[in-house]
Amino acid sequence: MRLLFAGTPAPAVPALEALLASRHEVVAVLTRPDARAGRGRKLLASPVKERALAEGIEVLDPAQPRGEEFLASLERLEIDAAPVVAYGALLRPEVIGVPRHGWVNLHFSVLPAWRGAAPVQHAIIAGDEITGASTFRIEEGLDTGPVFGTLTETIRPRDTAGDLLDRLSVAGAELLVRTLDAIEDGTIMAVPQPAEGVSHAPRLLPADAKVDWRRPAFVVDRLVRGCTPAPGAWTSLPDGSRLGLGPVRPSEDSHLAPGELEVRKDAVLVGTGGGAVVLGEVQPVGKRAMAAADWARGARLAPGSRLGEQ
Repeated sequence: MRLLFAGTPAPAVPALEALLASRHEVVAVLTRPDARAGRGRKLLASPVKERALAEGIEVLDPAQPRGEEFLASLERLEIDAAPVVAYGALLRPEVIGVPRHGWVNLHFSVLPAWRGAAPVQHAIIAGDEITGASTFRIEEGLDTGPVFGTLTETIRPRDTAGDLLDRLSVAGAELLVRTLDAIEDGTIMAVPQPAEGVSHAPRLLPADAKVDWRRPAFVVDRLVRGCTPAPGAWTSLPDGSRLGLGPVRPSEDSHLAPGELEVRKDAVLVGTGGGAVVLGEVQPVGKRAMAAADWARGARLAPGSRLGEQ
């Protein structure tokens, strides 16, 4: 089949690679426009765009995938199907109807669980033990379309969102290719999602990644891992500045009040609403990430110092 691949971030690249190696032809790529990033705020192409250009594939990167000009570009390509992985923009009805076999989305959850932009992060934060990926036909609703296929993946005890997404992006790429093969062969039918078990996974903002030390240690642990690498968990220091937090480790120590710091020779503990956590890497504003013990030695914290707003 002639395919238009729609995707933007790095986790979408394995799917593009798998499609390039498949029996199908990727005739063009749809991605988000170049965006400013990094300390220098340089204009950077998306990982998907970089890979497509390296392969010599035509790239479409409109500010919004709509309008007569964009619609004409799609029709010119004469695509049979449009696989989608984390593209990052909603598609209008007139666009959805262009490919003969529709837009086939690879979503990183077992639908109808965790519909939305951040399914992997929310699964970890919620303490799920199993997640997975689904392929489904896009319709007007948000991740509500009928499902072609699924796979499952165990969430490991120390998984960050980045770890889990790395595994799902590779396994999901294989699922996407198998789905498109079956669509072309006429051996698969999309099944409507059940009405039960629906949950939502909206995009996480920095405010969502702020640690509340009044919560139990296992809740803090899940939040930090679920927000790693993005948007990045954080807390406030006694002087009001932010301290970025890498993954922490729950501890059975229970003598510390919520947010209270205990600096040891080779570790830094923080009290929670149930137990404590051992800090891993931390990142003060404007500095590189470092081991918590190294940070604490240079921070000259007063005895009894606490993190977070009390």
